[in-house]
Amino acid sequence: MLRSVRACWRLAAMLGHVLHGMGVVAWRFPRLSPDQQQARVQAWALGLLARAGIALEVHGTPPVQGPVLLVANHLSWLDIPVMHAARYCRFISKSDVKAWPIVGALATAAGTLYIERSSRRDALRVVHRMHEALQAGEVLAVFPEGTTGDGRTLLPFHANLLQAALSADVPVQPVGLRFVDRRTGATSHAPSYVGDETLVGSIWRTLAAPPITAVVNFGTPEHAQGRDRRAWSEHLHATVDALRQR
Repeated sequence: MLRSVRACWRLAAMLGHVLHGMGVVAWRFPRLSPDQQQARVQAWALGLLARAGIALEVHGTPPVQGPVLLVANHLSWLDIPVMHAARYCRFISKSDVKAWPIVGALATAAGTLYIERSSRRDALRVVHRMHEALQAGEVLAVFPEGTTGDGRTLLPFHANLLQAALSADVPVQPVGLRFVDRRTGATSHAPSYVGDETLVGSIWRTLAAPPITAVVNFGTPEHAQGRDRRAWSEHLHATVDALRQR
């Protein structure tokens, strides 16, 4: 009973926060500078986590400025707000997110670049857009697993989006994400969103769970140092795997 009451309370608070965010996007965003927009996105993400009962714990040094490409493991629907809360960045996301009610509008306002994963031609277009954004000094972020994992093992990385960092000759910063039960310190799988799980079920399980801490471990930025994208991807996979287990 207590779990359901807790979930309902958090859900109501989250919905109110999302609606407020939609209002800000519709009426205030067009009048804000890019720096002000980024600060709003980060503050909104922190507010969303707080209303969901999620605390934020950041280790390492987030990038002060770009250009840099953040490469992180992917666990949950919460990963994007967690990353935004730790450090504003522009995500590369699958194209169907753009059409999602409410979520798509918020993602677009946050500067998301969309990719049609099944189209090689579209992947080349997105790599070109990423290259331009990195050359302009932006902070981008990708989940090279391409989908959410179960948090127990790290899925193989897709190396294609690393081409943008290679061609722009900019650093990549590995990031490890983990959710922890705040009371016990054990890994929490409540926010997982994998396999046949529904998004609604994952959200409800997260909101009904005891307080959770989202742990973000920023690694050391690195350049390719002569490696091709596949060799670099394998090295980053090992680094992110170590960071996510800290």
